[in-house]
Amino acid sequence: MKKLIVISDPFPRTLDLIFTKSKLKELRSKYKILTAPKNNKKIFYEKNISSATFIMGQPDLDKKILSKAKKLKAIINVESNFMNNMDYNYCFKNKIHVIATSPVFSVPVAELALGMTLSLLRNIHGAHIDFKNRKEKYGLEGNLNSTLLSNKRIGLLGFGDLARSLTPLLLPFTKDINVYDPWISNHKIQSFGFKPINLNQMFKTCEIIYVLAAVTTKNKNLIDKKLLNKMKSNSLFILMSRAAVVNFKDLIKRVKKGDVFVATDVFPEEPVRKNDPIRKVKNILFSAHRAGALEKAFFDMGNIVLKDMALMSKNLQPKFCKKAQSKTVGLLASKPVAIN
Repeated sequence: MKKLIVISDPFPRTLDLIFTKSKLKELRSKYKILTAPKNNKKIFYEKNISSATFIMGQPDLDKKILSKAKKLKAIINVESNFMNNMDYNYCFKNKIHVIATSPVFSVPVAELALGMTLSLLRNIHGAHIDFKNRKEKYGLEGNLNSTLLSNKRIGLLGFGDLARSLTPLLLPFTKDINVYDPWISNHKIQSFGFKPINLNQMFKTCEIIYVLAAVTTKNKNLIDKKLLNKMKSNSLFILMSRAAVVNFKDLIKRVKKGDVFVATDVFPEEPVRKNDPIRKVKNILFSAHRAGALEKAFFDMGNIVLKDMALMSKNLQPKFCKKAQSKTVGLLASKPVAIN
């Protein structure tokens, strides 16, 4: 049987990053792989897209090039963020699936979000540094500014894959979970047992706020000083999705008041400059965009790609990767990642 053709164009990923040796062997045994060049990609796609069944990557694909893709079943985005670089409408009209491997990151990011939350509440990171500096405080003295996660009022800004992986981790601590997501109906949120809430109420009343939303053309800098200044004293702000949702200048001004605590895994520009003043701001727990970047997550990416390719090869629907939605994909505005 003639092998189906897969165009391999996964940058910034590599096949060795997202497939174990055994899974890469399986990929090559089942499919014929055409590797896209780094240069002159447009010429390459104009020549080869007509024979491809799958594209593994997120190249620039306009309608003119896509119109040549008579066999194409799917574009599999392994960068994991849908970007404004292809004609999605053409894909939807011509039954070309556009899917992303983002679900593999939700559990790793959720677990780190919980860890950062506990560290802020109990000052785990600060107590460690104090001990190394021989300035540790024992017993109650070391916990005067600590508090419990139990029974806290939680706010989730965004209710996609990440939020749905985080909530099972939070439920043993608290049932008071409130959700803002304009793309999801109140009825859907309530079906999970959570409470719909507007942003003003979230920032006024919630003790821990998680930012878990994708960036869209409508929510850039959504979280600004008007919302941040509503935050209660001793509340937590945990940023785990995309920096562009937050006005970072306003965030830094708010945290400098000294009565709220922030954890962030993302920044407006990455890598962060060595002399960036944010490094010296107190009350912020930093993580260098590493929440989802586990070897297991990348290998899971290869696994779900193979599973969905097997389904689509049989003209079945993909079910492991995330599907681009016609109503929302045009609004997404994430920056592509630069570092794996």
